[in-house]
Amino acid sequence: MSIGVRRVRADEGARVKSLRLEAVADPDAAIAFLSTPEQEAAHDDTFWDDRAANSARGDDVAQFVAENGDEWVGTVTVLRRPSGSTDHHGHVVSTTRADIVGVYVRPSERGSGVIDALFETAVGWAADLGDSTVSLDVHTDNLRAQAAYRRLGFIDDGRRFTGSIGPEMGMARELTAQRGRVS
Repeated sequence: MSIGVRRVRADEGARVKSLRLEAVADPDAAIAFLSTPEQEAAHDDTFWDDRAANSARGDDVAQFVAENGDEWVGTVTVLRRPSGSTDHHGHVVSTTRADIVGVYVRPSERGSGVIDALFETAVGWAADLGDSTVSLDVHTDNLRAQAAYRRLGFIDDGRRFTGSIGPEMGMARELTAQRGRVS
């Protein structure tokens, strides 16, 4: 299997929608998402077209997809947060950072290195833009995801809060300017 990772293209709204609906409906992955399948399905095509277009260009947000041939098998999104802004949980961002959200790998691809390829690209993108920290939030019961993130260089950053999905913890990875290498 040869996995490639690339940024979504502006005209891929329908594919973004399809993978998102799959992700939020996956019983093992659903614990990580802030929305339900019903909420996501209620968005019209314009919403998904805008999401793809906004994620395809610029330096504020980027969605990356892992492809096996023409099939999308995983995704990750990076949201860049300036100091003083508010994150997706309503918390004030104290230090400029990049947040990783929307992580999903198809069940058939888990354990195959897809998450490694996605994170290498996503973290590298943030590092290339000068971000010094990449952070993410994970449900405290999602031990598999926590283990994967630790293996990818993330450490517990001490943040604890109860979000819409329940108890969460923050994890972060310090970056250098060299394509997301761990400091």
